[in-house]
Amino acid sequence: MNKSVEVVKTTSENPDFIFLYKTFDTFLWDRYPELKTEYWGNNLIEFNPDVIVVYVNEKPVACGCIKKYNKNTAELKRMFVMPEARGLGLAQLILRELEIESKQKGFSFLILETLYKQIEAINLYQKFGFEVIENYEPYAGLTNSICMSKTLFNK
Repeated sequence: MNKSVEVVKTTSENPDFIFLYKTFDTFLWDRYPELKTEYWGNNLIEFNPDVIVVYVNEKPVACGCIKKYNKNTAELKRMFVMPEARGLGLAQLILRELEIESKQKGFSFLILETLYKQIEAINLYQKFGFEVIENYEPYAGLTNSICMSKTLFNK
């Protein structure tokens, strides 16, 4: 059966993005119940104009966004693929799109934070050239966080 994949650039007010990030939060709290209070404040969503939602057969199944961290750096946020859509290459698709968006906005670096049990995500990010760095704010001192960075070359 052929799958129709559509990538939509949108904002954080998109109802499908809201559904996906709330599903992601539930996934994280089920996997890391001990961290809910420590990390909850880091996952608040404010208005973001740089969101991607991926649809497979018109169903929202994956998302991600970038957020300005400082003048030269964008932070990768809310990367999530629904379990039933994993293995289709959607995370790679989102990463490529968000890297392009970051370059177009003039950012030189892309950073991210993930949690230590997210082995598949860590491996994916490393395949895309991300390297583990010292934890940046607001994750400094949080031993369950893995922070990563990638230099973007505008070509």
